[in-house]
Amino acid sequence: MKSATVLCKRNIAAISTAAEKKITEASIMLRKLNMGMVGGGRGAFVGGIHRMAARLDGEIDLVAGAFSSDPEKNKQSGKDLFLDPQRVYSDYQTMAKTEAGLLAGKRIDFVSIVTPNHLHFPIAKEFLEAGINVVCDKPMTFDLEEAFSLRNIVKKTGKVFVLTHNYIGYPIVKEGRELVRRGTLGSILKVIVEYPQGWLLRPIDAEGQKQAVWRTDPEKAGASACVGDIGTHAENLARYITGLEIEELRADFNTYVAGRRLEDDADLLLRYRGGTRGVLHASQVLAGEENDFNIRVYGTKASLEWHQENPGDLSIKYPDAPKQILRRGQSNLSDAAVRATRLPTGAPEGYIEGFANIYREATRAICAEVNGEGAPQDLDFPTVEDGVKGMAFITAAVQSTKNGGVWTRLPGTN
Repeated sequence: MKSATVLCKRNIAAISTAAEKKITEASIMLRKLNMGMVGGGRGAFVGGIHRMAARLDGEIDLVAGAFSSDPEKNKQSGKDLFLDPQRVYSDYQTMAKTEAGLLAGKRIDFVSIVTPNHLHFPIAKEFLEAGINVVCDKPMTFDLEEAFSLRNIVKKTGKVFVLTHNYIGYPIVKEGRELVRRGTLGSILKVIVEYPQGWLLRPIDAEGQKQAVWRTDPEKAGASACVGDIGTHAENLARYITGLEIEELRADFNTYVAGRRLEDDADLLLRYRGGTRGVLHASQVLAGEENDFNIRVYGTKASLEWHQENPGDLSIKYPDAPKQILRRGQSNLSDAAVRATRLPTGAPEGYIEGFANIYREATRAICAEVNGEGAPQDLDFPTVEDGVKGMAFITAAVQSTKNGGVWTRLPGTN
């Protein structure tokens, strides 16, 4: 029996005539994409975020998972999500092998990986080599060597790989990128990007808080905690908006909480290719700070400023004119910003919607892959290449601080 063809709702809407739509809808049985998940069981944070984001457009169903290495927690997590017990797997290896053996239309079309960092690579490798597309939480891998290996696997298998740097999903962030591309800011002189948090000010990792324990454990997080966790978001956002690549950096890592094995605060100076300079600050021990991720980009004609805690507004500042506030949902924004906008102006739209925009773009790519079609040319999500660049950034920052904060070139920029 021939499996159901995936045809995204927005692709139906793009068919040019009513007659063509009628023929298409009559001749093709539509179905949602089937999603699997590894990690994200009871007590996890980011797994629930991924599931909410994936559901938002009604084009994805979660049908299988391996949610925890704890058998009882894994079983109960499957019950929480109303899954067929036969598709709640004891481990990701069994899941990949079993799902790959199911008929098209029944098996998962992609897997979301929402585990601690040290498991990203082996899980992604297992599913890609089984012929299953992958959506993976950041940072992409445990170290740079794994990142290079994963890039080769993605190229060899030809499968879709999506990295969930969710902040680029905000519509007004996309507007900022378009302004830079159009030359509204002129030549970029300086980039300042900050990610201040305060949740690790107390030694909650030593007290057993689940999210803190693995993020500060070098055997699970990798060589960096704060920079690996949130500094990579800052690097990715700055690169997304400006299009600039870091050539070299100086890093100063600090560990303020006694007994912590990895840094909880970091300051970096950046030199971009072409001469632009930058400052990147990331900290998880600043009292009273929640999630005020922000960026300022200064050009020869104007500058822009965006704060994640007020994600619908973008400030544009000029040397000889009043400041301008662009707001998500305005009719005069770029096509990229409009496409990523879900709600009317004045209706708050934020974190989940931004995350969902990554899943919506992933859906477009995976629909094309499942149907054996060419990928859309305007896809807008972080790829395996973004993951490699993020790991190169972490690697250079760690090397710099170990060597006393010397200027260090990012691997691959020589």
